[in-house]
Amino acid sequence: MRLGDKSGLKLLLFSGLVESLRDNMSRVFCSIYESSSKREMYLYVLKQEGFKRVPEPLLELMGKKPRFVTDLVLTPERKLARANVDEVIEKISTAGFYLQMPPPPEPGLVHAADAPAWRRQGRNKDSESLT
Repeated sequence: MRLGDKSGLKLLLFSGLVESLRDNMSRVFCSIYESSSKREMYLYVLKQEGFKRVPEPLLELMGKKPRFVTDLVLTPERKLARANVDEVIEKISTAGFYLQMPPPPEPGLVHAADAPAWRRQGRNKDSESLT
């Protein structure tokens, strides 16, 4: 590029601006909330918007008082434990939120509350006979 060539300088500045915008679009400042009604369900929302774009049925699913967990800057380089960061960024950028569902139950693992009624009744009888 010659010293007097302004069009080359404009192109260079424009490409730098485009790169800067692309970089800013891949960074999302979000807040994360945990459901008060369903274990291990998290809602990621844009920090500056909060729950503004979250549909009412989803807010009801989150429970009466979703618990604030943290604020986080998401970038493509960041690793998330149970979600693809690129998908989270894309969903938050377009819809204003991302819902992380609880992991599926492990095969063969039965919680006491989920056990069949006959098993819960049998357990109560056994525990009563021990006292």
